[in-house]
Amino acid sequence: MKKTYLIICREYLERVRKKSFIIVTLLMPLFMIALMVAPTLMMLYSGQGEQKRVMVVDRSGLVVDKLYSSPEVAFVDVSELTKTEACAKYNAESDAFGVLYIGSVVDARDSVQLITNSSSSMMLEENISGQISSIIEQEKLLSYNIENINEILASVETHIVLSTFVNNGTGEEESMESTSSGMNYILGIILGMLLYMIIIIYGQMVLTSVVEEKASRVIDVMVTSATPFQLMMGKILGIAAVAVTQIAIWAILILSASKFLLPALMPTDVAATNDAMLSTILGTIGDAGYLATIFTYMLLFILGGFLLYASLYAAAGSAVDSVQDGQQYNTIIMMPIIISIVVMMAVFNDPNSPLVVWTSIIPFTSPIVMMARIPFGIPTWEIILSIALLFITFILTTWLAAKIFRVGIFMHGKRPSWMELWQWIKSK
Repeated sequence: MKKTYLIICREYLERVRKKSFIIVTLLMPLFMIALMVAPTLMMLYSGQGEQKRVMVVDRSGLVVDKLYSSPEVAFVDVSELTKTEACAKYNAESDAFGVLYIGSVVDARDSVQLITNSSSSMMLEENISGQISSIIEQEKLLSYNIENINEILASVETHIVLSTFVNNGTGEEESMESTSSGMNYILGIILGMLLYMIIIIYGQMVLTSVVEEKASRVIDVMVTSATPFQLMMGKILGIAAVAVTQIAIWAILILSASKFLLPALMPTDVAATNDAMLSTILGTIGDAGYLATIFTYMLLFILGGFLLYASLYAAAGSAVDSVQDGQQYNTIIMMPIIISIVVMMAVFNDPNSPLVVWTSIIPFTSPIVMMARIPFGIPTWEIILSIALLFITFILTTWLAAKIFRVGIFMHGKRPSWMELWQWIKSK
């Protein structure tokens, strides 16, 4: 254990002293906070841009008088002009955004056209098409000569705001927790992709380290003082310690920001927002306890997932003489991770579907898929089972990888076949 500890210290100190490690460690929390805050800020402050002035040529005579302007768009009636004349006038006026042409038959194909010299936004197009659709629908209803049709429509118009809660088993309203599928979706993507990047980056670091030391014959010297298994475990645990250190620093910085910085940036009265999803987002990113729970699970799955894949990367690195040769094995190691990313997309449709549940339990896919499921409030026993199987599988893969490692580090000049790797595993 003393020799393994020395190797762990060497691998750890060699990396944490690098300037790149310090820079990434400090900048990543800013990036993560930006990912968490950006959707909220966009929802809060979108639509506060410059008002767009749109000239309207209405050949139907039904629409232009009923279009209403807003802080985003202002409509100007120029129906006395032709479409060509309106476009020429638009080109001459620098403050105009575009020309809205409406044909005599509004609901005919290509009858409604927005002509601009620059790209329009989806929000603007939906605003215009939505208004015109409502106007034409109302005109069609009026054609039926129903008495007081406007009053009837106004009286039956209803807007429903759906609030979602998770029942914790008691059935009492006080014990229910407010949730948002939109917030869960955002958080699930961030956590899943972050786990994916960490496993790939640090796993490749293990492979590169083994290949470089094997090529320089450093391992040939080190193995005179330590066993191949001690060398492999020292490298894996040393780089794992680097990952844990980085995640711990990120957790401290982000939790501090959620406690002190974010409340200063966000509205003081979260409940005052009319948007249920926005209210939930604001409450979640300011809940340090919830974020601490997420980081705890994240740390366990990062550690288990990294240790599992690091043992495979160490075995692959010991079997080749260059990083380029290792790409053959790297592609196979990557396959479960890629499958995890694909399944992660299915989590957002149904976090409790059989495919999602099983891939969140199977160790080779569980780190990414389970972290994407956790924000949706899944049962705790599923998380514990997933973590237990993950670490048990790590022990098994480490034992198998150590058999390849102890032979592979002394093999030079030839990439072994799959049959040779199997012989190495079976050798005593």
